[in-house]
Amino acid sequence: MLSVICESPGVLRAEERDLPVRGDGEVLMRVSRVGICGTDLHIFTGSQPYLEYPRVMGHELSAVVVEADADSGFAAGDGVYVMPYLSCGHCVACRQGKTNCCVNIQVLGVHRDGALTEYLSVPAQFVHKAQGVSLDQAAMLEFLAIGAHAVRRADVSPGQRVLVVGAGPIGMAAMIFAGLRGATVVCLDTRADRLEFCRSQLSVEATVAVGPDDAAQLASLTDGEFFDVVFDATGNIDAMNRGFAFVAHGGKYTLISIVPGQVTFSDPEFHKRETTLLASRNATAADFETVLEAMRAGRIPDQALNTHRMRLAEVPDAFPRLLEPGQTVVKALVEC
Repeated sequence: MLSVICESPGVLRAEERDLPVRGDGEVLMRVSRVGICGTDLHIFTGSQPYLEYPRVMGHELSAVVVEADADSGFAAGDGVYVMPYLSCGHCVACRQGKTNCCVNIQVLGVHRDGALTEYLSVPAQFVHKAQGVSLDQAAMLEFLAIGAHAVRRADVSPGQRVLVVGAGPIGMAAMIFAGLRGATVVCLDTRADRLEFCRSQLSVEATVAVGPDDAAQLASLTDGEFFDVVFDATGNIDAMNRGFAFVAHGGKYTLISIVPGQVTFSDPEFHKRETTLLASRNATAADFETVLEAMRAGRIPDQALNTHRMRLAEVPDAFPRLLEPGQTVVKALVEC
């Protein structure tokens, strides 16, 4: 089978590998679609903190079942999606149902080889039928679930003022689900094309470009009070540190981004505002169900979000171009 390996930062190679051998309790699948996300771009550029090379990337996927145990509930030909966070089920986090931050987590495409390949075999408990959605849509569930999880973590409620800093796919997912909860959503980003996309496709209340007067603009939009909930989805440590200043008194700051380094803030300001600081990692089965429900109801602009496509064999040559700002990539899907 054809697989694409990231051998080291900036180096992708296609090679033929043996088909995986399905283990007991596993589902063997033919991969259909793989979404490319910020994690994959960070792996390619060498800025993903949890990874060792070489690695087959890819954790946003849909597939078709080839073979499964007779009592698994799956049959050959079933369209499925995969929760790529392979959790242990018995650690302190898993015992609380927080499988997204399992102590022993193995994320496909990060801790173990992922979906940029033709066939994949994973334990059946992480495979789910993609009922009521297409295989294209099923491959987009994971990044949307990350946004849905962050919004749930922050407990966004109707009428709240929400700022999302970073208009990449994860930030857009947070905008979508904050909006579906009835919040007024504002987006802050450096790129005019991303801000235009958020206005035209995501119906955010306002967008602000990063610049010398951005804080003044954000203050003006909120009568000087700033935001009940701020999400950072930039992957930039300076932006993460700066975002504390945009949280209203009594508000919440949720960090979806993960970067190597230290997050720092002014303790007097933090206490004065009684800020709630939250980390948001991955997603749970409940978050995937939230996305599925919204997707089936036609409340997710998934066709607009899917801006680029490529074949698996094209990935080594086409992938680096996704980093070019002129490409205006939101979500690229790889057809396996």
